[in-house]
Amino acid sequence: MRAQTAVQIREPYFTKAFKPVVFALALLPLALLGWGVWQDTLGANPIETITRSLGEWTLRFLLLTLLLSTLRRATGWVQGIRLRRMLGLFAFFYGVLHLLSYLWLDQFFDWAEIWYDIVERPFITVGMLAFVLMTPLALTSFKAAIRKLGRNWQRLHTLIYPLTMLGVLHFWWLADSKSRTEVPLIYAVLLAVLLGERLWRWSVPRFSKTPVTH
Repeated sequence: MRAQTAVQIREPYFTKAFKPVVFALALLPLALLGWGVWQDTLGANPIETITRSLGEWTLRFLLLTLLLSTLRRATGWVQGIRLRRMLGLFAFFYGVLHLLSYLWLDQFFDWAEIWYDIVERPFITVGMLAFVLMTPLALTSFKAAIRKLGRNWQRLHTLIYPLTMLGVLHFWWLADSKSRTEVPLIYAVLLAVLLGERLWRWSVPRFSKTPVTH
């Protein structure tokens, strides 16, 4: 069962136009947050808005990196894979900002209080673990690391699966504490679909002669 071939974007338009537009759009959420701070339009609790928004965009970019591989298999749009590293690094970028907003704006680098949160608050625990798992993926997303690690690079980058699940769980438990689980449910369903597609292709090899990539 072969995927239909999607329309590809001609070169140099993909490299010199499409990718820069995607790059700029990926920075737009940060720009909007900065504008909100400048205009004082982030609501009654701007620190919570900033921290939550940065974390949510981290999760969105993780899901987008998984979605690109699924789109390639489903539609034949191979150029999407060339965006995956960039979007994965944006996930890490927003994850770092999310963590910094918690450490700085929320806790003012009170390490005793931060350690208490990590140990006693499960959604903080899984969030920190997700960030730990994401860090080696970002550090090895460059050509030199890919060459040096060889086949181990692909094995290492399967960490995107557990870290994205932890990210969804982190957001779910946070939202559940405030009785607002509608949005995390959407992310959980999307992740289940993306992982289900991969499990299907692993378990039924006749549907694809090529190995599943993340």
